[in-house]
Amino acid sequence: MNAASSHRVWRLGVNIDTDALAPGHAMKHGTDTIARHCLESIRPEFARQVRPGDVIVAGANFGIGSSREQAAAVLVQLGVAAVIAPSYSGLYFRNAFNLGLLLLTCAEATVLREGDRIAIDIVRPALVAPDGRLLACEPVPGFLMDMVRAGGLLNQLRQRAGRPAFTKAPDV
Repeated sequence: MNAASSHRVWRLGVNIDTDALAPGHAMKHGTDTIARHCLESIRPEFARQVRPGDVIVAGANFGIGSSREQAAAVLVQLGVAAVIAPSYSGLYFRNAFNLGLLLLTCAEATVLREGDRIAIDIVRPALVAPDGRLLACEPVPGFLMDMVRAGGLLNQLRQRAGRPAFTKAPDV
């Protein structure tokens, strides 16, 4: 992700739990089916209308609840470029990076509105708001960014072993 890329914002509230992201009733299916139910209890249109490169901007405690990795996998499946929030569940945080989903911790992102187009400057790290203002984010450790660039931990390990990746890595 570079500052030239434009990402559409989906706004969510606080305490988005893993059951909203990957509903229990769909857990007997694969990620592609679970993804069709992502956020249906909060934003019924989300899974149908989200587009690759869109971002989620949420309130505090994103990913609370169970440790189900499908809650991060569905966002990768749907092409979400990043989740931006002031705080995350520790388990969700690790699952997301393991699966190649970028999480940015950014208290200032609360000024962003639904549908805004933003850019992500991963070098600073910061968000570029529609008015050009920079919204500071906490730095992402290099080893986590390496996982995102590889498309997740398993892809990273496969690449180190000289084997092809399971999935295409995102453009970061």
